[in-house]
Amino acid sequence: MSHFNNNNFEDVLLNRHSVRWFDTDVKISREEMKEMISEAITSPSACNLQPWRFVIIDTPEGKEKLRSFFMKFNTPQLETASAIVFVFGDTQAYKSYRDLWNKACEDGRITPEKRDEVLRTFLPLYEAASYDGLVHDAKTNSSLAAMQFMLVARGHGYETNAIQGYNAKVAAETLGLDPKRFVPNMAIAIGKPDLNHVTNEVKSERYFVDEVSQFL
Repeated sequence: MSHFNNNNFEDVLLNRHSVRWFDTDVKISREEMKEMISEAITSPSACNLQPWRFVIIDTPEGKEKLRSFFMKFNTPQLETASAIVFVFGDTQAYKSYRDLWNKACEDGRITPEKRDEVLRTFLPLYEAASYDGLVHDAKTNSSLAAMQFMLVARGHGYETNAIQGYNAKVAAETLGLDPKRFVPNMAIAIGKPDLNHVTNEVKSERYFVDEVSQFL
């Protein structure tokens, strides 16, 4: 059972902001990190494919790898965050799709008929998809899990910073993943804010609703 420090949805959602400087004395246990990721991956995905992979960097050695391909302006997050959670999209997630639904059937959560219907309907779409299509799907759906992770982090009492300032061409391989299979989506710095830098954090302006939406 999860125990959120902050269960106020309005506060979690509307008061979330990006933090660049974190308290270096704050450590996040791997047990709690796994709990947050387990909560994040309840997010939806097309056809329930769940095409995401999380790489958690919480050691000096791991951060040194990130330093080799992160852009300089992201140094504060890299140096001070309790951890950097790198979210990748998995272009081959569909290869485990049959196992996922077979287990659901074995556990009695769906009937064999429903399992066969799901596999017959959705699996061929991915098996026949182009690589570019699989990349698009993996990035789109892993973005849902990434955003949910940031909200979950706030529920646990932490703040985050979404990072895309890095060399995407070398990210997967540098972190030990197959670069053909795993496509980088974003890195997320997580921790408690450094109160000495709070006054220097820039609160971003938002466009008005009418500027970014329309009704048809």
